[in-house]
Amino acid sequence: MLGIIWGIIVILFVFWVIGLIFHIGGALINILLVVVLVLVIWNLIQSARNKRS
Repeated sequence: MLGIIWGIIVILFVFWVIGLIFHIGGALINILLVVVLVLVIWNLIQSARNKRS
C-alpha cells in the first residue's frame, strides 16, 4: 500500500512541476501541491503508527 501512495505522490509532484514550468493548469497546480502535501503527511503518520506496533 505504501508503494502505491508514494507512486501517487511522485506522479502528482511531477504534474505540479510540469505545470509550473509550462504555466498550464492555473489553480489546478496549487490543488495538486496541496494533495501531494496531504498524502506525504498522511504517509508519514501511517509509517509512524506501523513502527509502534
